[in-house]
Amino acid sequence: MNPKVLAPVLGWAFLGLVACDEALEASESESGHQVPLGFPGLRWPEDNPFSPDKAELGRRLFYDVQLSGNGTQSCASCHRQDLAFSDGRKLPVGSTGEKHPRNSPSLTNAGYNATLTWANPLLQSLEHQILIPMFSEEPVELGIVGASVEGVLNRLRKDPVYPDLFAAAFPERRAPIDYPQIVDALATFVRTLVSGNSPFDRFVYGENPAALSPSAQRGLELFFSERLECHHCHGGFNFSEASVHADSVFDAALFHNTGLYDIDGLGSYPAPNTGVHEVTGRPGDMGKFRAPTLRNVAVTGPYMHDGSVETLEAVIRIYEAGGRNVEQGRWAGDGRFNPLKSGFVPGFDLTAEERRDLLSFLESLTDESFLSNPRFSDPFESEP
Repeated sequence: MNPKVLAPVLGWAFLGLVACDEALEASESESGHQVPLGFPGLRWPEDNPFSPDKAELGRRLFYDVQLSGNGTQSCASCHRQDLAFSDGRKLPVGSTGEKHPRNSPSLTNAGYNATLTWANPLLQSLEHQILIPMFSEEPVELGIVGASVEGVLNRLRKDPVYPDLFAAAFPERRAPIDYPQIVDALATFVRTLVSGNSPFDRFVYGENPAALSPSAQRGLELFFSERLECHHCHGGFNFSEASVHADSVFDAALFHNTGLYDIDGLGSYPAPNTGVHEVTGRPGDMGKFRAPTLRNVAVTGPYMHDGSVETLEAVIRIYEAGGRNVEQGRWAGDGRFNPLKSGFVPGFDLTAEERRDLLSFLESLTDESFLSNPRFSDPFESEP
């Protein structure tokens, strides 16, 4: 496939690529943060602009178990770099051993997400979202509650490294080690987790026809075909329509019911994972979840909001069927006939070879450099 054919579905990409790239370099150089070729600029909050010192502080905090109430877990416990900052589990476990109801999402390109978490349209900034794993009590994640609220700050203030790091990141603050600065530093680091150097990117943005295997190229054509409809929810530079960037003009807070469940024949999903409905209470929002980025998707399983689908091939087969038929158990029901299911999940037929090709294409979205980039890695591993 000629890469330029993808311009209508990739959106930003290839429409004046050179000119856009030059403009991006100019605008991004002002913040000091670079984005990959073919990517639009990130939205940086006016009250939390990028700085290298802030990002480096955020990286250390992200990996530090001192940031949990009982000193046993860090952000990285549920967001591992080698798994594109997911955790490889069906459901994550918090610092007190409590299992969570939803799968840990990948943080790949999280700074481009229009909304955060699986199904909350109200969470639209990383600074707000980060408060949840830090301070939530139902379920407990990092468990900074009660006496540990001050205890965590005392640990960091007594640490021999943090006073200088906070002072460099927040020079305008006389006493910078406090939660607003912790949150801003973490959000800054997470925004730097940008992945755009996969074989697909080298094929499209680098215009290197050898970057994708023939099988992956056939899978690419299938993915962007109207026959499969994949790109309607997973299109654009980030392979998620629920993405925003510095020049966005449209609302991208989009959610879909994909027919994963229908436990009562009326469209119901198992509580507490009822999707946007959990926030709004509107019946029509039952089962609606955000379409995550497919970048690095091959390393981020198990899949879906509840981790209930083990493999990428199993995900494809669900979409082939137009939903999932749960034949037995407490959540039995045929999601293929869910009355609230999105019209973009009608089902389709694939041959065995086409299924392999589609898998090859999805695997081509893996950015190996992102999974091992030392700028994103655990700083404690390199310390004596």
